[in-house]
Amino acid sequence: MTVKEVLRVHARTRAVHARTQGAHARTQGARAECGNAKADAGAGDVGTRVEGEGGTTSSAAPAATVAAGRAAQELGIRRAEFELAVHLGLIAVVGAPGGGRPRVHEEEIARLREQPGFPNGLAERVRTVGTAEGAALLDIAPARFTRLARAGCVSPVTFYLNRYRAVVWLYLADELAAFASREPELLAGRTPLGMRTMLDSGADWRPRNWRSQRIDRLLNRTKDPWARTAVQASALDPVQLAEVVDDPYERAYLVRVRPEPVFGRPGSMAAREAMGELMLADDPDEILWRRVNLTLELDGAREDRPAPRPGDDGGIRTAPPVRAGARTGTAAPASAAEPAPPSVLPGASGSAAAGVPTGKGLLARLGWRGRGAG
Repeated sequence: MTVKEVLRVHARTRAVHARTQGAHARTQGARAECGNAKADAGAGDVGTRVEGEGGTTSSAAPAATVAAGRAAQELGIRRAEFELAVHLGLIAVVGAPGGGRPRVHEEEIARLREQPGFPNGLAERVRTVGTAEGAALLDIAPARFTRLARAGCVSPVTFYLNRYRAVVWLYLADELAAFASREPELLAGRTPLGMRTMLDSGADWRPRNWRSQRIDRLLNRTKDPWARTAVQASALDPVQLAEVVDDPYERAYLVRVRPEPVFGRPGSMAAREAMGELMLADDPDEILWRRVNLTLELDGAREDRPAPRPGDDGGIRTAPPVRAGARTGTAAPASAAEPAPPSVLPGASGSAAAGVPTGKGLLARLGWRGRGAG
């Protein structure tokens, strides 16, 4: 090969190398621009999400959600355990677009899966036991466990009907373990005199404690004044309710905005009837306390907005949507072994106990006319 041919080959090689370098540079530039565009888009999404949390309109696409059944499967728990976790506020759910059963964000599932002890940790937090298993857990006789439950030392979280249509109460295993470490003296020896007297009179605090915790958890899911009033009203029968809320349009509105459990509504007619009976306060002091709470919530609701009347154009705003169970705290069960001061009525919610006005004016508005124990 001559010198001229070597020079021509070398020139062609340099030209090819230059073209290759130019193409590589253009590719890198395109990748950089794409990355910047993605970063800008991500920043825009973050800004939109922040604005959405503040209450302004959001243009970002909604986050992916899954149905409850699939969420339970991905979390490694049974459907009943999933529904109880939602009721306890351990799992946040959102309303489905256009109605329908609530759904779960994939981000919420990822958060739960990243928690220490997954999947056994979540299942253990919602594990329920009946009387026999609860007594074995506390290493006491079932009869003693029943007496402790009747005295209000431990509170049931849910129930079911057996084949004889009798109510069978279920308790959180975690709460029983906490009670055992908090009140070990009640697990052995003689029952305190005051508790024996109360039990001998036929007292049973299980329904009242279940109602109280249920009401507290429903209140935690909404800040709308009328929805909160409806929750308080759910513990009173129609006669008691009419004495406190004398306006029929307000009573009708309370029925419409009353929050319901997200999941776990009883399916059979017998279960629905049992639920309806258990929801109503049945002791004079509990009824009075629920009337007090209802009166206070009703005052706040009326100040916020009036209940709609026939012919309204629908402009009155309704309850704002709230992520149910969005990491809210749940009320700890009250222990009957620690009697409340006389000024606080049993079964009362701690948040409503403070600042309750007293006097003839409030009693007159409550319509309370000194009902006896019967």
